[in-house]
Amino acid sequence: MRTFIAIELPPEIKDALSRLQRQLQNSQADVKWVQPQNIHLTLKFLGERDVKLIEKIMQILQEVTQGQKSFHARISCLGAFPSINSPRIIWVGIDLGDSETKEIAKELEGRISKIGIPKEDRPFSSHITIGRIRSPKNRDSLIQNLNHLQDKFGEFTLEFPVTKITLFKSTLSSRGPIYEVLKEENLKTI
Repeated sequence: MRTFIAIELPPEIKDALSRLQRQLQNSQADVKWVQPQNIHLTLKFLGERDVKLIEKIMQILQEVTQGQKSFHARISCLGAFPSINSPRIIWVGIDLGDSETKEIAKELEGRISKIGIPKEDRPFSSHITIGRIRSPKNRDSLIQNLNHLQDKFGEFTLEFPVTKITLFKSTLSSRGPIYEVLKEENLKTI
């Protein structure tokens, strides 16, 4: 079973990010855009895992969330990996809530590594993927559009409460991934 742990975003945030995707689509670049209903902030990608291991992951999720308070997050910037001028993955980042997401991700990473799932090679980055570049088609137009929108990004105020952490099952299909909630754990209310 293919799984990941994430912060699900409220519908109004998904709608705002969908509007941002449409602005970027004006470049006519060859990008696989994340379907709006699937936009989320990944805390830990787990990959294909046995059902028995999923039960242990659910227990870890419950233990980690018991010690964490709910918080607010704010989308603050637009970027790309490895860089804006050489994009492969288009993302938005957060400033408010960054330390909390990093703390939760670090704790999940440490505990999950103890049950045999390897740690990530690169440090955790609080970001929300909105698109993946498939080919160089209209790449320069996309870069120009990214730079323009990046400069204007301060006009966006996308703040949202983070009150739960979710374990998702991801089923790959010809129309894109289908996400199913396996377990939700609430954070302590402030």
